[in-house]
Amino acid sequence: MTALVLDAPGAFHLIDTAPAGPGPGDALVRVHASGICGSDREVYEGNRPKGYVRYPVTPGHEWSGTVEAVGAGVPEALLGRKVVGEGFRNCQVCDRCHAGETTLCTAGYEETGFTQPGAMATTLTLPARLLHPLSDDADLTAAALLEPAACIAAAALKADAQPGQRVAVVGTGTLGMIAVQFLAAVSPAELLVVGTRPDREQLSLSFGATAFLTNDRLEDVRGGFDIVIETAGSAPAARTSAALLRRGGRLVLTGIPAADTADGLDPTDLVVRQIEVQTVFGAAPDAWAHAVRVFDAGLLTLLPLVTHELPLTDFATAIELVGSGDPKVGKVLLRPA
Repeated sequence: MTALVLDAPGAFHLIDTAPAGPGPGDALVRVHASGICGSDREVYEGNRPKGYVRYPVTPGHEWSGTVEAVGAGVPEALLGRKVVGEGFRNCQVCDRCHAGETTLCTAGYEETGFTQPGAMATTLTLPARLLHPLSDDADLTAAALLEPAACIAAAALKADAQPGQRVAVVGTGTLGMIAVQFLAAVSPAELLVVGTRPDREQLSLSFGATAFLTNDRLEDVRGGFDIVIETAGSAPAARTSAALLRRGGRLVLTGIPAADTADGLDPTDLVVRQIEVQTVFGAAPDAWAHAVRVFDAGLLTLLPLVTHELPLTDFATAIELVGSGDPKVGKVLLRPA
């Protein structure tokens, strides 16, 4: 197998080695594609918060593949199945895990691609209990986006939007475009998308949005929405999202602003308007199951969000594309084969 290893921020190399057979309870997956997101760029640049990365590490938490081998105690029915998998390596025995909140596991943070070997490699070995099998005809290139889709599924479950409500999405990146699709599925009366990129208007509308506005055109719509999902990951986006809500509205934050800019929400405003604030960090099993179910039902369109597919050897080019700010760059995938 070939694997990419980040020895330290900005320093990486490729290694060739024979993959070890899966141990008891594990599965070995041949990786089809691995996506790159802002978190991977944080790891590359050394900006990941302390405790949430451990070098050296093979990145890659967004991936799809096919089960090639299973260890003792794993059903052989998994062999040959197309799969995606959860990233959080939860302990399964603490109170948070028992409550289904595996991303809050009290045993400590461990995640594929950050503290455990990830999918920027020919193969990936992980606990088989984390796998989610896909339908036999699933498109594995599109399925590589199911990790961000699972995070948005978590946001959608917390938002609990009902038919006929006024809902909005702030942010027009991969997460934002997926959020539009989850919210459109509940038949809202209005689905507004807010962003800084006018070129995303047609894509937003094709995914089910009823309107698109740039940030400088929001004066007439502030204070009228039941639910807002924020996906942009900036303090101004959080403020914009809160301002869109009616009194008693619900805000779900999924983005993580840089630490020195995260001063966005006014507690006085939240209290006097009784705004309910929910947050998402990763995706628990119920959100993963929801995302896979929606994907297998053909209700989630992910392939148009992929703009670049590069070989693993072009990691440096891929990581620069993700941080370029070029509006023509959407989801970038690495193909290890």
